[in-house]
Parts: sequence; C-alpha cells; structure tokens
Amino acid sequence: MSLVDLRSGDLRPGAAASAPPTAALLLHGFGSNERDLAGLVPALGLDLPWASLRAPLPAGPGSAWFQITTPGSPDAAPVEAATAAIWSWVDEHLDAATRVVPIGFSQGGLMATQLLRTRPERVLAPVVLGGFVLGAPQPADEQLATSRPPAFWGRGAEDRVIAAHAVARTSEWLPRHTDLVERVYPGLAHGISTDELADVRAFLAESVVGGRA
Repeated sequence: MSLVDLRSGDLRPGAAASAPPTAALLLHGFGSNERDLAGLVPALGLDLPWASLRAPLPAGPGSAWFQITTPGSPDAAPVEAATAAIWSWVDEHLDAATRVVPIGFSQGGLMATQLLRTRPERVLAPVVLGGFVLGAPQPADEQLATSRPPAFWGRGAEDRVIAAHAVARTSEWLPRHTDLVERVYPGLAHGISTDELADVRAFLAESVVGGRA
C-alpha cells in the first residue's frame, strides 16, 4: 500500500535542527481524500505541523482505508494492513521522537484508534469523529487498559451511517482503555458540527498543549 499526503511544514526526519515534539495526522473517511479534513485545521487551532493522508484504496470518487464488507464490523486483516501503511508513512516522514496526534473522521476515526492500539508510545490525544473501534483485539489493548491516555470521541445523535453495534462496541471499549472525553451532538447526522470543532479545539488545547497526556 502507498499513501499520498498533503502537508503543512517540513516534517521530514532531519529537515530541521530539532524535530517537532508532536505533529497532527488527519485521516479522512470512506470515499473522500486528503483535502477533506485540511480545511478544519484553522478551526482546531492546530499550531503544530500536520499532514493529511489519502487512504490507499480506490472507493467511488475518492479513497478508503479498507473496503466495507459488513458495516461496522470490518475484517481485521485489511484494517491492520492499512494501519501498517500509516505507520510506514510515519516512520518515513517523521522523526522517531515525534508523536502523532491522529484526527480521523468515520473510517479515519477507526484508523486513529488503530494507531493508538498498535503503537501507543507514538500517539498523543487521538480524536475520533463519527468513528468506531475494530472488534478484533490489538497489540496494545492490555497496556492501554492501564495507561488510559486521553482521547476524544464525538458523534451525531442522528448518525445512521455507523452501525449501532459498532457504536455500542466503541462505547464499551473507549472508556475502559482511555481517559475519554465523549460528546454526542443532538440533530447531527454523519458529519462534523461547529460545536464539535469547538470541543475538539478545547480538548487538544488541554491534552496536547496543556499537558494532560
């Protein structure tokens, strides 16, 4: 798998005298592309380098991290392959000392949790927007149950895209493995609202800048 990225600032290892301690990683949803979430950067107050990745698989007018088989219950193997592809990009383009702040929508939200569940030492304050977690156990689950890093999960009360059983699974997993900030937005379907962006901005200010993590 190969990924295409849209970047702000020079994130390459060795490109600067000192590597940035954190960099945001934007992960779009099914059928979209790397430009989809880039417009959110000003609203989130991200005063740090960021990259927005294009998922590796073609899907309609855009791309996908994995193909949809059973909605809300994807096969583990393609999700884990996509996870490995993201980590390969991180290892190639970011300094080993730089931690990533993954911000993902829908499928991208699941990928944000995958990064946390596989290499939590590299992940800071993941943000899941209208997403869910994979049902299969992941390598760092036991570690996360003890460390419980901060995470944000926001979703629309009227979201009919994410299957109810996937929401239920996520409602059980995230509080047990993270110090969770959860928000449900009345009237919001499968999208991102201005209220949600304000809440994410406050979460990132506290968790990334304020040192909650």
